[in-house]
Amino acid sequence: MSELTTLKADLAVIGAGSAGLSAAAGAAMLGLKVVLFEKHEMGGDCLNFGCVPSKALISAAKVAHAPEEAARYGISLPAAVVNWDEVKAHVRGAIETIAPVDSQERFEGLGCTVIREAARFEDRNTLISDSVRVKARRIIVSTGSRAVIPPVPGLSEAPYLTNETIFSAPEFPRELIILGGGPIGMELAQAFCRLGSKVTVVEMGHALPRADAAHARIAVDAIRAEGVTLLEGHKASRVSAEGGRITLTASGPDGEVTLTGSHILVAAGRRAVTEGLDLEKGRVDYTPAGITVGDNLRSKSNPRVWALGDIAGQGQFTHLAGWHSSVFVRRAFFKQGSKASSLPLPAVTYTSPEVAQVGLTEAEAREKFGEAVKTSAFPFHDNDRAIAERKTLGEAKLVLHKGKLVGASIVGEGAGDIIQMVGLAMSNGLKLTALTNFISPYPTRTEVVKRAASAYFTPSVFGAPARTLVGILQKIP
Repeated sequence: MSELTTLKADLAVIGAGSAGLSAAAGAAMLGLKVVLFEKHEMGGDCLNFGCVPSKALISAAKVAHAPEEAARYGISLPAAVVNWDEVKAHVRGAIETIAPVDSQERFEGLGCTVIREAARFEDRNTLISDSVRVKARRIIVSTGSRAVIPPVPGLSEAPYLTNETIFSAPEFPRELIILGGGPIGMELAQAFCRLGSKVTVVEMGHALPRADAAHARIAVDAIRAEGVTLLEGHKASRVSAEGGRITLTASGPDGEVTLTGSHILVAAGRRAVTEGLDLEKGRVDYTPAGITVGDNLRSKSNPRVWALGDIAGQGQFTHLAGWHSSVFVRRAFFKQGSKASSLPLPAVTYTSPEVAQVGLTEAEAREKFGEAVKTSAFPFHDNDRAIAERKTLGEAKLVLHKGKLVGASIVGEGAGDIIQMVGLAMSNGLKLTALTNFISPYPTRTEVVKRAASAYFTPSVFGAPARTLVGILQKIP
């Protein structure tokens, strides 16, 4: 082995995904010396295999589904003809359009030294790769997560797909079996069904288990109505592949079922990427969930090390990774007391209808606060914009404890955009009245938030005491 080049840095970052890139950019723009390691694609999972390609595919699927909905509006359209190669080109186009923002050239232009190699710890403050040794004042580990491959007999020998391969599959998956009914599984189930696949989802528990239960059921029922077969309460017991066909056996409440298809997609959860990092040499404690950190995102065993994004074990969202990088910059460089948990975390499942959540679900709030929890809701079928568009499925639900917003869930068209109004209020400590005290343009879907908030105050504003007070006040000239 040739002698390694030794570098010194204010900050060394392992992983050029959302968290690592944002933190590296912030440090570089503050004039600090940054070394950034990335062994695969710049932009990480979100850009190349996750958020961007999945949303591009969902967009194509919505277009393919348009003829199915057109009759509701008095319009007849010919059936969609799907060209899988051109759909993949559309997906690649979305990635390629965004890629320059995350590119090696851009970050080198900011002043970062970018090393396209795998990095690992040599000691508490030193990283090494095939060509360099970096001694750094601070080290960020932001290696993200990857799909969990469950220990189902025969699965590892089968040509299974994951989010890293589904968007570039050579052949269109005409009969797709999906293991896992979480957000990834359900989003892709609906998308491929709309593109023409026969889709079956096998889920051990309930689909979309982390969402508000009632809202998850609304979305699941809509997906089933479009033709997706969903087997809840079924555990895969074995998989085999022969003659270009996949066979999966699963056990459920009524015994075993056998499924056959052309492809199988594994969407059974994700785990932090820790292998190959030699974390033990860096004195960095970790678990299967990720590096053990405090609310400041610093390693509890080696304070030189910070974990950002999925590997911090606090959630697997690109927007959370971005927030983590902000917490790091504020704490490390500006000595502020920002905490990873200081803002409520939003989550959106991009099915049709979308399912959006911020803060606590109703069930989580009741578990934490008991019977003091109240909810206030407003349905889309009473929203004029939704009526005009004939997309009235869903509702907005606010979750309150002693009159304070602690969470919200929205299921319906555009829920992911609408939930941000509640997130803004919660993040800035606004009272519930703030969601009633503004003029909402008519007609818009976001009115459901104002109406849900107003519904909470209806008994006090229009109840008997209020009527009595108004009666007295009316006697005053």
